[in-house]
Amino acid sequence: MLLQVTRDVRDRGRDIEGCIKQWFSFVKPNYLRYVQPQREIADVIIPRGIENRVAIDMVVKHIQRNLEEKSEKHQQDLKRLGKEVEDEPVASSVLVLQPTPQIRAMDTILQNPATGSVDFNFYLDRMAALLVERAMDNLEFRSKEVHTSANYAYRGLEALGEVSAVVILRAGSCLETGLKRVIPDCKTGRMLIQTNYRTGEPELHFSKLPRDIKDHHNVLVLDPQMASGGAALMAVKVLVDHGVEQSRIVFVTYLAGKLGVNRLAAVFPEMKIVVCRIVKDYEERWVEKRYFRC
Repeated sequence: MLLQVTRDVRDRGRDIEGCIKQWFSFVKPNYLRYVQPQREIADVIIPRGIENRVAIDMVVKHIQRNLEEKSEKHQQDLKRLGKEVEDEPVASSVLVLQPTPQIRAMDTILQNPATGSVDFNFYLDRMAALLVERAMDNLEFRSKEVHTSANYAYRGLEALGEVSAVVILRAGSCLETGLKRVIPDCKTGRMLIQTNYRTGEPELHFSKLPRDIKDHHNVLVLDPQMASGGAALMAVKVLVDHGVEQSRIVFVTYLAGKLGVNRLAAVFPEMKIVVCRIVKDYEERWVEKRYFRC
């Protein structure tokens, strides 16, 4: 209190009576309400705050060391998981679109570097709609009877619960148009996951999910390409941490490496993965560059 009164009188031109009134009216009550409870549960308390450079430096180095150890362990786990699934066949939870003539023709247009941007976007939107429709086949339905305009009863089906989607930025936005064509009122969340160029480890930079996502019957995760599966693993882990059950998650992608899908299926065996085509591992990401033309 003495330090604050001295500072306010000397540097801010305030009178002593006003400083004392502010202390007892605002400063002390807020300290007791917000600061003191945190002191009781804090792991570390640094005396003298920002002036204590030695203590701050020790805490920073401790955090950096823990992050480096965690990163090394993550990379070792990924390598171990990759060796375990390297020679395994594609997991049964991976659902590949049937290579019908229509699918192969559309895929040929998308793979052709000479395809113009307008045609590329049109056919990728069509492909995305087919992928989402295939993902919807894995949802649960219940019987429902309606009376048609011809005045007869029709016994059909309706989805058992709400379906939402999570887009992995920025690439996942390529599949949103196809998503909206299949589920126009679909609630959509977003995650920004980028790979650290120094460690090769995926990092979550941004996440905005529907508040009630854990209550949704199914959640689609959208990303047009998957190589090592690092970003996909993190995205699904975030959803699981938010209370979404594995069995309710469907990962939707256009192209995926065998190593990546098997890693994802090994860690989360209860979820489904819908993919158009299995390609070489670690294929360079190119879909979003052509879709957004940048």
